[in-house]
Amino acid sequence: MIRINLLPVRAAKKKETAMQQLVLAGGSFALVLAIVLIMFFVKLGQISATKNEITAANAKIAELKSKIGKLDELKKLKDEVKKKLDVLAELRKKKSGPAQRLATLSDVTPDQLWLESYKESGDSIKMSGMAMNEELIAQFIRALEASKDYERVDLVVSEQKDLGGTKLKRFELNATLERTKPVDAVEEVKPAGKN
Repeated sequence: MIRINLLPVRAAKKKETAMQQLVLAGGSFALVLAIVLIMFFVKLGQISATKNEITAANAKIAELKSKIGKLDELKKLKDEVKKKLDVLAELRKKKSGPAQRLATLSDVTPDQLWLESYKESGDSIKMSGMAMNEELIAQFIRALEASKDYERVDLVVSEQKDLGGTKLKRFELNATLERTKPVDAVEEVKPAGKN
């Protein structure tokens, strides 16, 4: 009987199978490693892109914050200017006194009419003067009533007076200080007889 020793063939087959399994395991490992590395670099690129977007967004936020800061500063300046304008408007509304009334009186006094006296007592005013004719006195009364300072202007006396050969009209007026009209609502009074 012939005996064949199959052990070396089996050992060679086992070696070959083990080698195939090692190659297959190594290839699988290399493939998995390659996939993991590819995914790692893809994610690394995404992380880098996201970091760049975050940096750009932070820069944009900083820029917008500086603009908001400037806007807040402008709002504060606007509020300060508004407060100052309100104070000025309030001062204009409350502006009164002899200087203003005398300035108005000077503005509305026609040519060829002269004031000789002006007296204030509380809210009542007495004036007297001379004019070339009655029309100038009437024009003066209308201008005073149209002004923002005087109301209820009444002619008390109007008489003819001879002064150095010239006939003039002497007059006396009573008036009341006007306190009800706000300054903003009054129109500018032009002097009568002056252009």
